[in-house]
Amino acid sequence: MTTYRVAEAAALLGVSDDTIRRWVEAGRVASRTVEGRTVIPGADLAGLAESLADHPDRERTRASAVSARNRLTGIVTKVTKDKVMAQVELICGPYRMVSLMSSEAADELGLEPGVTAIASVKSTNVVVERP
Repeated sequence: MTTYRVAEAAALLGVSDDTIRRWVEAGRVASRTVEGRTVIPGADLAGLAESLADHPDRERTRASAVSARNRLTGIVTKVTKDKVMAQVELICGPYRMVSLMSSEAADELGLEPGVTAIASVKSTNVVVERP
């Protein structure tokens, strides 16, 4: 299972480490302690990312300064596949990115909710790769 340290989760969502810690303490996102460090399960972080995508204050995050025409690191929140194609949804800070690719490519990249991925945006194409 993919897990994220507090700093990694904060960077993915474009918020401060303290914000993530407050959300953990408030029960907004699940966490556990591994070797003395707080980690957040990837699937739970993906769920939080989806809920934040609809939050009206999402423009106030640090990631809002990033141009959408760049490489944006985010968390995969949903993968819908059939025999040929896959639709991959990511939350990259305040941005919700959707990419269409072959199912084979999604499988090769190991894309599933909770994993980190990078959305490379050029014009109308979104290329997804793993860091």
